[in-house]
Amino acid sequence: MNNTNNNTFLGLLAGTAIGAVIGVLYAPDKGSVTRQKIADKAQDTKDALIESSRELKEKAVATMAPKRASLNEEIESLVTDASYKAEDVISSLEKTLADLKKKNKNLQKS
Repeated sequence: MNNTNNNTFLGLLAGTAIGAVIGVLYAPDKGSVTRQKIADKAQDTKDALIESSRELKEKAVATMAPKRASLNEEIESLVTDASYKAEDVISSLEKTLADLKKKNKNLQKS
């Protein structure tokens, strides 16, 4: 997560905790009603966190898809370049081998 998302998440958690404490201290209702309010608020916060998580996941997927495609293109390019270079090396080695065979044949005649 980036810094903004971390701050948002921490702010949401801190706000929930502070709200719960203040609600308990100044609760004009019976304990059972107060507990229900806290449970409802906790559920609302949970739902908000789940939604935030979904949004972050969607943003991450959307951000990573082009990067993944770019990486795949780079890999393909490297493989293609390596293939051409390997062909060049093989051709050079074949030429060198042919030259060595000629020299060996000339040496054997001597």
